[in-house]
Amino acid sequence: MLRYWTAGESHGKALIALIDGFPAGVSLDPEPINAELRRRQGGYGRGGRQRIETDTVDILTGIWHGESLGSPIALQVVNRDYKLERLEDLQRPRPGHGDLTGAIKYLGSIRGILERASARETTVRVAAGALAQQLLREFGIEAFGYVTEL
Repeated sequence: MLRYWTAGESHGKALIALIDGFPAGVSLDPEPINAELRRRQGGYGRGGRQRIETDTVDILTGIWHGESLGSPIALQVVNRDYKLERLEDLQRPRPGHGDLTGAIKYLGSIRGILERASARETTVRVAAGALAQQLLREFGIEAFGYVTEL
C-alpha cells in the first residue's frame, strides 16, 4: 500500500512529500514529475506566484542509480519566494478560505493555517502523484481524464 505525507508551508523554505510503500526496482526519472509540475502551473486564474516559482522536484531519498530502493522516498520542491519569517499573522480570517475552520480546529495562528491550506501545498501532492504514475506505467496502466461537455 502506498501512503504519502506532505510537509512545508506555502511561503516556507520548501515543500516535502514522503512516500512510503513504493516497491524496489522501479525506474524513476524526475523529468516526468517536473512535466506534471509545469502542467500544474498553467491554466486560467493562476496567481502571480506562478510567475515567481519554477517548480522542480529533487528526489532526496529512496533512489539509487535511477531505481527505487523500496525505502521511503522523499521529494522536495524548493520555494524561491521564501518569506515566511517576514510575514505577519492575520488578525481575522479571510472569507472563502480555510482560515476560520483551521483556527477553530487547531487553535493556532491564522498564518500557520493559511500556509498549509494554500493551493501552493498541492505542488508536492502533484509530485507524489506523478511518482505513482511511473509505478503504474510499469504495469502498462495509464490514467487520464477529459471533459466531454460543459
